Amino acid sequence: MEGVIMDDVRCALPQRSGRFVVQFRQSIRDRGLSYATEKTYLHWVLRYIRYNNLQHPEKLGCKEISAFLSDLTVRRQCSASTQRTALNALVFLYRHHLDIKLPKLNFRYSRQPRRMPTVFTHEEALAVIRHLAGVDRLIAGVLYGAGLRINEALRLRIKDLDFSNLQITVRDGKGGNQRFTLLGRSLVADLRKQVTTAIKLHQFDLSCGYGSVHLPNALARKYPSAATSPEWQFLFPATTVSTDPLTGVLQRHHRHYSTFQKAIRSAIRLAGIRRRASSHTFRHSFATRLIETGYDIKLVQSLLGHQDIRTTEIYLHVVRNRAGAIVSPIDGLAL
Repeated sequence: MEGVIMDDVRCALPQRSGRFVVQFRQSIRDRGLSYATEKTYLHWVLRYIRYNNLQHPEKLGCKEISAFLSDLTVRRQCSASTQRTALNALVFLYRHHLDIKLPKLNFRYSRQPRRMPTVFTHEEALAVIRHLAGVDRLIAGVLYGAGLRINEALRLRIKDLDFSNLQITVRDGKGGNQRFTLLGRSLVADLRKQVTTAIKLHQFDLSCGYGSVHLPNALARKYPSAATSPEWQFLFPATTVSTDPLTGVLQRHHRHYSTFQKAIRSAIRLAGIRRRASSHTFRHSFATRLIETGYDIKLVQSLLGHQDIRTTEIYLHVVRNRAGAIVSPIDGLAL
């Protein structure tokens, strides 16, 4: 029985391979970087190699790196953050994988202004949620009520819900960091039902001869029984089982993000929202609501899991620039 592709789980690498891609992936894993970082760095390094007509990076240097990064700005018109990510990937490639010290690079920095995030009004957020059904509606409620990224919500385990303290633990956030955020009181009843559903499904899997779940890092070795424990099961399990690409074991993973993204696009359209919006708009709306209500920016930073306060401060600008809070000079005049 095939299930969703477990594309957020590392695959096993062949031993003693001479392939550049395999060796580069191994260098990333040896330094304990996240799988998301591994995929991002590999993406940019391969783009850099293709840009230089498939030459090996050892034959390239400062001139080629600078030309590639400048091209991202001049021809591709990439944002500053995108260019910075590409730079980080190439610095890792040369410094940590090839053990080559790079001289100072001379490239054109991106000056693309940062786009202000789209934010739902409270009524719009509720309208989108009402156009969803079942588990999709509950996931959207968690995104809006807790400010989670979509992958953070889908990776929630049963043990991450603290109903007594109305708190959610995010254990595998961006950068591998752990944080705490809000569990909305209005979600408690539905989340308790979802926990019951997930545990019943887990019991069914156990009766079928499987029932283990993928565990991050070395937890499976450290706690051998954790993979079959109810509290470690995903809160939003997939409807079918899958094969773990690392171990080959049949497991039930979490719902795939593409399933929810398809539903959320339809709900946004049905809600009559014509601005550019996505599941991530709920996270922007969560932060904006808190700041509008008067919560401290440092608290909002902590709940969102931002390492740099400047990332959170963008929501201060959103609040200040909300046109609906300003009265136009033309209003009230007879034309």
